[in-house]
Amino acid sequence: MAEPRRLKWLLLFAGGAAVLVAIVLVVRFTQALPSGPVPIVWDREACAECHMHVGEPRFAAQLQTDEGAVLNFDDPGCALHYLSTRKPGVHALYFHHLRQDRWLPRAAVGFVPAEATPMGYNLGAVESTTAGALSFDAAMAQVAARNTRSAE
Repeated sequence: MAEPRRLKWLLLFAGGAAVLVAIVLVVRFTQALPSGPVPIVWDREACAECHMHVGEPRFAAQLQTDEGAVLNFDDPGCALHYLSTRKPGVHALYFHHLRQDRWLPRAAVGFVPAEATPMGYNLGAVESTTAGALSFDAAMAQVAARNTRSAE
């Protein structure tokens, strides 16, 4: 008599597990990716690279991955370093403007020297058309060169 009861519980458990997996898959694949920057709770969220609090909006950056993760950074250099070392799938990438309360998407960003950034990369995000602004690729190279010197 124990075998039919055990089989019944096993089938009930397997059915419940299948329903749970189906729910997780539906939620995962029907959830829309953000269509713009996701608000940051200043001084409460940690930088995905250095783990310091993201507290100075003018130096913030945000990466939204293809998988739906939203990662915040306290310094543009932290975001650039994260991108170059981890190589995540990028859905969207935003940098907070150095001088204005707005975000710049990856396609429109340039970088100018800025003093006293949170992690000392000393880059501030501006429009790519700003005179003297580094391109995204040039800023990536500058961050990589700094990190290479620091590692030596």
